[in-house]
Amino acid sequence: MQLVLTYDMRAPEFGAPASELYAAMLDQVQWADELGFDAVGLGEHHAAEDGYNPSPLTVGAAIAARTKQIKIRPSVLLAPFYDPIKLAEDAAVLQILSRGRLELGVGGGYRPAEFEMYGRELDDRWRTVGETVKVLREAWRGKPFERDGRRCHVTPIPDPSPPIILGGSTKKAAQRAARIADGWLPPLDPRLWQPYRDERIAIGKPDPGPYPAQGPIFLWVSENPEREWRWLMPHILHQLRSYASWTAESFGKPAGPYAAGVTEKTVREGKAYAVATPAGTIALLDELGSNAVLYLSPLLAGIAPSRSQDMLSLFQQAVLPEILRRRENRDRSP
Repeated sequence: MQLVLTYDMRAPEFGAPASELYAAMLDQVQWADELGFDAVGLGEHHAAEDGYNPSPLTVGAAIAARTKQIKIRPSVLLAPFYDPIKLAEDAAVLQILSRGRLELGVGGGYRPAEFEMYGRELDDRWRTVGETVKVLREAWRGKPFERDGRRCHVTPIPDPSPPIILGGSTKKAAQRAARIADGWLPPLDPRLWQPYRDERIAIGKPDPGPYPAQGPIFLWVSENPEREWRWLMPHILHQLRSYASWTAESFGKPAGPYAAGVTEKTVREGKAYAVATPAGTIALLDELGSNAVLYLSPLLAGIAPSRSQDMLSLFQQAVLPEILRRRENRDRSP
């Protein structure tokens, strides 16, 4: 089971200020690194009123300086808003700073306001993603090359080159990832994994294996879930309603978990957001199995660092030992 911390660094007015959230995030990732977490996921959006992180590579560099083992995973970096040559340089430097721990998640974006801000065309986003991946691979070879008639030479050379992992939520995105990328960020819909797997096998790439079961996109561990639900709900609803608004801009209607008619009731009845006791969390581990990803988002939408630290301490004391025990048993299995 993979353990992943995720951060979007939203700081709505009713939550903790950005300065406290960024400082707490670095402390938490260092804690997770020391305990054996596998990765930290960093979102990217622009022109967000709540300050959603616009600079995952900058944040990744700060994380690299504080950690030794954990993978640094922009998930996803929005390719249309980057000059691909400069992106190749910045990612190369981060790969070197982190001693090979960068996993470069790349996506196309979807918010019209962001494309307007950067002077890019929304309809060109997936063509741009493909072009960006091609340029990155060429650039990291460390040799001069031409792009649009210009001589380019990207240094320093990352060794190894960062794996490129695509995001997406359609069958077409899955097949694109199989063809041009090193991996695909597992979708929430398990039905999309098989087209990705089939395409990889069809073109002679290694089989990525069965779908890695996905834990809740938000999990909070507490001895008193009912009490926690009450104060967590404004943070959860802020995130959901923000995404619903953004997807409506692009697709004409809200998309994603609980996009339409989001209420406290729909959140609590669903599986995407969970508040559970330690025993309930361990039962979730049983349900997910060993081929799974468990996510913690301790600062979701401005959650106070003190409260998130209490949750992480309980996770460390009451849940993590069971995860580590299972890992050890798995490693011992013939």
